[in-house]
Amino acid sequence: MTNKATFGAGCFWGVEAAFRTCKGVVSTSVGYMGGHFEHPSYLDVLSRITGHAEVCQVEYDPAVVSYETLLDLFWSIHDPTSLNRQGADRGEQYRSVIFYHTPAQEQIARHSQAQLERSHKYDKAIVTQIQPASTYWLAEDYHQQYLEKKGQHNLKYSSDS
Repeated sequence: MTNKATFGAGCFWGVEAAFRTCKGVVSTSVGYMGGHFEHPSYLDVLSRITGHAEVCQVEYDPAVVSYETLLDLFWSIHDPTSLNRQGADRGEQYRSVIFYHTPAQEQIARHSQAQLERSHKYDKAIVTQIQPASTYWLAEDYHQQYLEKKGQHNLKYSSDS
C-alpha cells in the first residue's frame, strides 16, 4: 500500500528529481495544485493567472520511508523563507507549500515546520504554506522526469532549473 504526498518548493523539475532519489518513493509526477483554474497548462500557470503552485506529487511506501523523512527532504531542497521565489524563479507558482492529504499529514507537517522554526536555522521567518490538497492537475508529459530526460538526474537539486 502506498501513500501520497504533495510538495511545492520552486521549479518542479528539481523537486521531482530530489524525491526520485529517496528510498521508499515508488513514483513521482509533476503538476499543479492550489489554484482556481480548471485544467491549467504550463503556460497558464506561468502567466500567474491560475493561482496554482508547481508541485511534485509523491507516491511512497510508508513501510520504507516516513512522511517525516519526506518533510526533512522537502525542507532541505529549498529556502522556506523565500516568499514566492526560489533562486531566479519568481511568482506564486514557485511558492513553498505542503499540500496535506490526511489530518495526520497536516499534524506532522505543522509539527515539522514548528521544529524548524524553533531551530533558528534561518534568520527570517518560514513562509511555507500548509494547505489541504486540492485537485491535482498533471503537467504536460515533457515536464515529467524532465531532468532525467535531459541527462541531469544525478545533479544536486537546483531551484534554477
